[in-house]
Amino acid sequence: MLLLAFALLLTTALLGAVLAALHLRTERRPPGPMYGALHGLIGIAGFFALLLALRGPPRGESMGVGGFGRVAAALLAIALILAIPIILVRLRNRRIPGLVIGAHATIAVSGVVILAAYTLVG
Repeated sequence: MLLLAFALLLTTALLGAVLAALHLRTERRPPGPMYGALHGLIGIAGFFALLLALRGPPRGESMGVGGFGRVAAALLAIALILAIPIILVRLRNRRIPGLVIGAHATIAVSGVVILAAYTLVG
């Protein structure tokens, strides 16, 4: 289950990077809401898969990464909360401020990196 969560969240991060790059193009309209919805749904699925995986036996204690799973889940929960303003602005058909996207992306990528250490080292 942990590998599934990691794969889903890594896919979400890659899709988010593409969405952010497309958002930076000022000469064109931002990508349609369907792509953002797909990004969000895959991310939520990965987050819940991570929560289910964390209910299992502890891992990574001998390598010093035992708490990384909980830290990654906390960071991803914060990123999920930061996605709410993005959704609200997008529903009003307005351009999303880069600062909001940057904060969401920074925290989400931090969670995915910590999850990578937990998954691959632990």
